[in-house]
Amino acid sequence: MLHVAVLLLNGGCASTALLPLEIFRNAGVLWNLLTGRAPAPRFRVTTASPGGEPAVTDRLVSLIPSCAMENVERPDIVFVPAGGLPFETLVRTGYAIDAVIERNAAVIPWLQRWATEGAKIAGVCSGVALMAEAGLLDGKRATTHWGLTDTYQKRFPHVDWQPEYLITDAGNVFCGGGVNSAADLSLYLVERFGSHDLARECARALLLEMPRTWQVAFADVALRTDHRDESIRRAQDWIHTHFQRSISLDAIAVQVGMSPRNFVRRFKAATGHTPLSYMHAIRMNMAKRLLEEEHQTIQEVSQAVGYGDVMFFRDLFRRHTGIGPAEYRNRFGSHLHVRLPNGVRASKRGLSAGGSWTF
Repeated sequence: MLHVAVLLLNGGCASTALLPLEIFRNAGVLWNLLTGRAPAPRFRVTTASPGGEPAVTDRLVSLIPSCAMENVERPDIVFVPAGGLPFETLVRTGYAIDAVIERNAAVIPWLQRWATEGAKIAGVCSGVALMAEAGLLDGKRATTHWGLTDTYQKRFPHVDWQPEYLITDAGNVFCGGGVNSAADLSLYLVERFGSHDLARECARALLLEMPRTWQVAFADVALRTDHRDESIRRAQDWIHTHFQRSISLDAIAVQVGMSPRNFVRRFKAATGHTPLSYMHAIRMNMAKRLLEEEHQTIQEVSQAVGYGDVMFFRDLFRRHTGIGPAEYRNRFGSHLHVRLPNGVRASKRGLSAGGSWTF
């Protein structure tokens, strides 16, 4: 069972700590209870603050941690919520990044320590600033709230800021954008370190939407982006943006200024995939997400991910997943019903008399 330490920080938004807490604690639990299975927790969660003091996120809200930050047992994952300035201060003076960092200065060496010891560090919104101040994001892709991007780019110029993404995954550090991205990032981590099914079930049980970022769509595949070949990273980014098109190997090689032969060699060395298998993996995982939502026909899904020949798409999907797209939709589509023991019918619109939970 993985140990997740969720920090509680002064200032910021309490939900960016509470959402991760509830998502990690319910992974493998709530869905199982609703479907008549024994709970199987996948994460052990600890909440912590500097000195173990209550975190005052707002003068209306304070959060009491389970222990002092300094006494946390070795975590596998550390989650850094938005931490900053009291609401009244923001209204009066606006956002001041130096003040945010100074107010949470004790967190910086603590993050550095656990990162050095191999813990995965994740943060959202202004919590990303603490990760950047700790030097954990230098040379790595990261994101944050869109309104803070310019400030962060000036303050941390060595970070590869990518604000167009709601979530970024740099191998051992993970970043999210605004308040709601705390849920997106938490579900992504459940998927990344658990499984897609675990994250999907957790999202259904809590009536949350699965995230819609390219990192999540390709989480089932070991698509390495933490290598040091910058040209190949640019090629990966280009593929992520254009995967729905008919793309030739030569066209990708031209984008990064390489010969096709050299490009294939370096791509395989950096990612562990050939460019073609990488492309297919991306398309198959996006197809899974589209099939789960059940808004499109299989023909439309095939075309949406770049395959004009639906028969080829069906065969390729079966080779990648072991089942055909129709069967996959039947197993994982959003039409699933869950029998509730008390005979209550629940939906995203609320509760009514009946016998199942519809998602």
